[in-house]
Amino acid sequence: MHARHLRARLKGWGGVGAMAAACALALVFALALTCTGSVASQPAGARTTQALTADAARAADDCEAPEKQTLAPSRADGPTIAAIKARPGEKRKLIVGVDQNSYRWGYRDPNGGESGRLEGFDIDLVHRIAEDILGDPDAVQFKAIPTDQRIPAIQDGRVDLVVRTMTINCSRLKDVAFSAPYFRTGQQVLAPKSSPVEGYDETLANRKVCTAKGSTAYAKLEEDRRNGDLPASTDISTTVPNQLDCLVRLQLGEVDAVVNDGALAASQAAQDPTVELKGEAFTTEYYGVAMKKDADDLVRRVNQVLVDFRQDTATGWEASYTKWLSATMDDDPSASRPPTPEYLRRS
Repeated sequence: MHARHLRARLKGWGGVGAMAAACALALVFALALTCTGSVASQPAGARTTQALTADAARAADDCEAPEKQTLAPSRADGPTIAAIKARPGEKRKLIVGVDQNSYRWGYRDPNGGESGRLEGFDIDLVHRIAEDILGDPDAVQFKAIPTDQRIPAIQDGRVDLVVRTMTINCSRLKDVAFSAPYFRTGQQVLAPKSSPVEGYDETLANRKVCTAKGSTAYAKLEEDRRNGDLPASTDISTTVPNQLDCLVRLQLGEVDAVVNDGALAASQAAQDPTVELKGEAFTTEYYGVAMKKDADDLVRRVNQVLVDFRQDTATGWEASYTKWLSATMDDDPSASRPPTPEYLRRS
């Protein structure tokens, strides 16, 4: 995992205070990618959807590469997609759980006018999925959900899918299905530039660290402290509903450091020039689109959208990266581009 180098240049951004204000207003508003071919064209000897779902469940119980535990792409409709298309009138929309305060990922730009339209890399992907399934990129009902509510929102049927910088891991595969990965990142430490904290190491001893509830960052810290890979005196008790809240805690001096995905941490540092990423990324993780475990047709369709999104050089993955993320991350997106997708094999 390559270290992310921040740029100082920011355009039209008034600081995290303006961001926080926009997020508060948005709360009221928010709640109202290589294989192709279709299921229908598969040979007669192909295994059933139920068998493939069972494969995915077994893989989740004994998985070493969670980013490979997904189904092959398909353009075919199935029961899940049919139900989405059957929604009447104005309700004929894709319901998607997103973040609204992750700068350049899913956020409401305070300088973006009265509409409060959600923008960012994740939001671009949502519009591509909606356009593919419903023929209209704006046929989306966005629902802002906290980090720890991403899985419950899927399981309860409040959303069709979640596109919210969500890391694919073995634990989560027991509860939801994931698409192929669409972004590569890794956990990093964020701290004030003047801080003696140097990274994910002994300099975190006797320091308070903030993470988001239900995040892979907290799980990693908890495991490493238990195993002795993190100083026992590191205080990891501060958890918050949304990752931006950790930046606020850091600014207020309530915590000494934040541990977060490097991609998100870079965006946070872009909002506050007094903080910076400390040390190298100490994990490798992949973001995926999350859906219900039995929504096989939707998983396949999203994977097909991701194939197209990666191959589209004009308005696809790289164009979206350049528009939203190159200002806060390296100009070269290769470090963040996920590997060539691998899918569950049929025997």
